[in-house]
Amino acid sequence: MLRAIYRALWWLIAPLAVLRLMIRSRRERGYREHVCERFGHSAGRLPEDDTPLIWVHAVSVGETRAAQPLVDALLAARPDARILLTHMTPGGRATGEQLFGDRVLRCYLPYDMPHAVRRFLRAWRPSLGLVMETEVWPTLIDECKRADVPLVLTNARMSARSFKRAAKFGDSAREVFGGFTRVLAQSPSDAERLASLGARNVAVLGNLKFDMASPPALVARGRDWRRAIGTRPVWVAASTREGEEELVLDAFAALNVPDALLILVPRHPQRFDEVAALVARRGFTLERRSQWMPTVPTVPAASVQEQAGVPALAQDVNVLLGDSMGEMGAYYAAADLAFIGGSLLPLGGQNLIEACAVGTPVLIGPHVFNFTQASADAMAAGAALQVQNPADLARALRELFEDTPRRVTMGAAASAFAARHRGATARTVDVVQALVASI
Repeated sequence: MLRAIYRALWWLIAPLAVLRLMIRSRRERGYREHVCERFGHSAGRLPEDDTPLIWVHAVSVGETRAAQPLVDALLAARPDARILLTHMTPGGRATGEQLFGDRVLRCYLPYDMPHAVRRFLRAWRPSLGLVMETEVWPTLIDECKRADVPLVLTNARMSARSFKRAAKFGDSAREVFGGFTRVLAQSPSDAERLASLGARNVAVLGNLKFDMASPPALVARGRDWRRAIGTRPVWVAASTREGEEELVLDAFAALNVPDALLILVPRHPQRFDEVAALVARRGFTLERRSQWMPTVPTVPAASVQEQAGVPALAQDVNVLLGDSMGEMGAYYAAADLAFIGGSLLPLGGQNLIEACAVGTPVLIGPHVFNFTQASADAMAAGAALQVQNPADLARALRELFEDTPRRVTMGAAASAFAARHRGATARTVDVVQALVASI
């Protein structure tokens, strides 16, 4: 009965979903492109041959970046196979294009409606599907089962909050989660919750995000920026969400550290102008990354004078707006401390691992339920501190700026923490290889 209601609801909300795409496209044009793909209509058909197609679904930017080491490893391990990367957001699609170019095929995953999913599966004929993290779509699972497409929940996580919600559906939830061929969990607690919801063949392989190493050229770019900024105390507020920038600026106003610079990087690019206007209204002097340095050097330089195209940042600039895509590793490398956004408001937090991998000490807010295990492990390792509100954030920043030995120790702990947890990609590729070979 619940499944019938679910499918009927999709028929009712599909027109509203398209209307929502059009509304969102006012701020991000990509939402009005490739709309037919969201109903399973592919732009073209694959040749009728026996080449295996491995399909990886990564919803948006974060999941796509998390999938990067896995996709790269699959491309290397299975040069005989095609890789299809699907998304739900233009940001995810653009990130996939930036990371992989024409090495992979790409389209949007269709809405969770039977006919749309069947058209998608007929058009692409995947040998295997890998869906990332929390992508549990009942109709997709049903139709993959009907089409004999093994479906694996990869880098799977299940927060305590999400578990409580899912458990309320009883046998219906167990039927849905039991439809996955394999579940590859990030941590033992994730595995336990998923198994309790009916998932079969559950294994703990670790978190793919630990294998997301920022390219050396990107880290070198951030070091160049830091030399151009000078010796000022620098902190980055990364992947901030709507309503959170106000709180970050509250903390910055209360910081009381002379010459401090905030690098503010909103999570969603369509909000860059909105955040720039907010910074100006709050009375801070703003420079945009795109205006300060429209081009970037390809070779790290030894001094500011040698950095062609990297002018010194003006001393009166309080806030550098990170209005660029794909440069988060550089922002972390340019900063002394990193605050990870999505955590001062009840949004679940964002990925702290990339900052740790660069060796930047991390601060997180109270709301990290999307990254519970990684956050707890980082704090236990001495790589991260948790703050409760803007005043607490300002206090922690001030103390760490004033205590250089402690800050350096945290940075070393962050690097060691990230290195210690790597390896999930290789373990996942081994599982995928075995599944593809068995088809």
